[in-house]
Amino acid sequence: MWRLLFYRKDSWGKQKTCKLCGARSRVISEVIGVCASCLREKPEEALKVAMESHRLSRERMGLPLEPPKNPAGIPCGICDVACSIGPGEKGFCGLVENKDGKLVRLSTAKAGFLEWYYDALPTNCVAAWFCPASTGLGYPKYSVSEGGEYGYKNLAVAYGACNLDCLFCQNWGVKGLANDLRYLVTPEDLVSKIDERVTCICFFGGDPSPQIAHALKVAKLALEKAEREKRVIRVCWETNGRIGRAALRDVIDVSLRSGGIIKVDVKAWTPSIYKALTGLDPGGLFDNLKFISEHIEEREEVPLLTASTLLVPGYVDEYEVRMIARYLSSLDRNIPYTLLAFHPDYLLHDLPPTSTRHAKEALKAAREEGLKRVNIGNQWLLGDYY
Repeated sequence: MWRLLFYRKDSWGKQKTCKLCGARSRVISEVIGVCASCLREKPEEALKVAMESHRLSRERMGLPLEPPKNPAGIPCGICDVACSIGPGEKGFCGLVENKDGKLVRLSTAKAGFLEWYYDALPTNCVAAWFCPASTGLGYPKYSVSEGGEYGYKNLAVAYGACNLDCLFCQNWGVKGLANDLRYLVTPEDLVSKIDERVTCICFFGGDPSPQIAHALKVAKLALEKAEREKRVIRVCWETNGRIGRAALRDVIDVSLRSGGIIKVDVKAWTPSIYKALTGLDPGGLFDNLKFISEHIEEREEVPLLTASTLLVPGYVDEYEVRMIARYLSSLDRNIPYTLLAFHPDYLLHDLPPTSTRHAKEALKAAREEGLKRVNIGNQWLLGDYY
């Protein structure tokens, strides 16, 4: 199985076969095992095949295949995956365990498992085409420069856990950080890394959702520092959007106050395709998007919410993008939406990068659904692959 971690270019042009309908295509993945049509038309049957790779992935990480839903368990309550954890069970993210009838959390507001580094601004952020760091949007309240914050830097915080299991994860290695105390960092220590050239913090991972208490404590201390020093420190989030509603209110608050952006990665529209790619149903993702969108008008200078979608060949096609765009447009036509080019990573090794034609069709569909601000990211990955 773990040979799948190493993709081979010669598999990009290979015709693969759907195990259900027998269709053959270069953009059917042997790792997923079934085509998008079968996932849409025969979801129950198709997911039995597609979930096999997730089972192997989760077993290797020592994590449960599905979120525990033990009726006699204790609700975790951190994110919208809503684990109910029975004695001896772990939560889906691996950071919470029921020991002798009590939930033990490896990550708390006092210390979290993460890696951090400085990222020179402007950086290749999903929101770079409109964010204050790259464009000066919101100057002088939310940016230190009118034309982009050259010479400044972002404090990038990669949290070492996730509440999804994406087969194409680009940061899958961070999932092992929770087993290594060297990566346990206090909020105070992390905030001490905010020197005079840091103008923004971005929480990502993994995902910040399973360690949201720690991230919010860091955000609180960072905003206090910004107020004391009368300076710009934006707090941004790159997330799958599966944050628990109580914490999401606080995420919105610190983002609004600081000029930060909540960047939500919407993996797919069709529940069975979403699950084939991520291991879970969409859950409360779309409700969370709606909730965030209700606060957009509270700060007009810098968009509060942006969405992105990875154009996975053969699976996240024009239909998936169209339906996501239709939903976003129903919330607010000005929500910025980024379509990201795919490249093979983690287990999903046998699909090519996104074709230029695919990206252009997705862009056209998103605009046809009424969104005014749509962008193609990672364009250097595009090519004539299929």
